[in-house]
Amino acid sequence: MASHAPPPLVVQNAEKKIGLAAEQDKERNRRRRRSSSLMYQEPPESLEQQSDQAVNPNLNAQWVNAKGAWMIHPILIALLKILYDILPGMSQETSWTLTNATYMAGSYLMFHYVRGVPFEFNAGAYDNLNMWEQIDNGDQYTPAKKFLLAVPICLFLISTHYTHYDLTYFMVNFLATVAVVVPKLPALHRMRFAFFNHEPDTVDGR
Repeated sequence: MASHAPPPLVVQNAEKKIGLAAEQDKERNRRRRRSSSLMYQEPPESLEQQSDQAVNPNLNAQWVNAKGAWMIHPILIALLKILYDILPGMSQETSWTLTNATYMAGSYLMFHYVRGVPFEFNAGAYDNLNMWEQIDNGDQYTPAKKFLLAVPICLFLISTHYTHYDLTYFMVNFLATVAVVVPKLPALHRMRFAFFNHEPDTVDGR
C-alpha cells in the first residue's frame, strides 16, 4: 500500500494562512454581532497580529516612557492656561474650567479614542488597540500609567479650588475628568462602547 507524501511546505503555509484568515473573519463577524449591544470587549489578537507585534518595537507606546515625555503634560496645561488668560473678558473660573476641559478632551482623543499606530512598520498589528492599551504592553499601574492617571485628577482638584467650588463649574470639570479617568481603569481594559467605536459592515465587500 503506497504511503502518501506530506504536501509541500508552500502548500502547508498557504493552508495555514487560509485557516488564520477564516478565523479572523469569524472573529470580525462575532464582533459585529456584539457591537449591536452598548458595550463589548475587544477580542485577543490573532497569531498573525501577535507575530507582527513581536517583529518591531512599538515606538508609539514607548515614547510615553521616553525622557521628557512626561513634561509635555504640565507644559501643555500651562500653555492652555496662558492662552485662555489672555482672552479679553475671561474670568479665572472660566479660564481654569476651559483649561481642564480642553486637556481632558485632548487626552481622551489621544489615549482612548484613536486606535492603531501612526507608522507603517508595525503592519497594522495594533489597529485594534488604543494608545492606553499599547502602553507597557497593556500592564496596569506602571509608573507611566500612574502618572497619566494622576495628571487629570490633580488638574481637576486645582480647577475645583480656583473656581471656588461653584456647582456649575464643578459639574463641568467633574464630568470632563470622569470621561478621561474611567477608561483608564483596569475594569474597562479593551472594553468598547459601540456608539463610539462603530465599525462599518464589510461583509461581501460592502
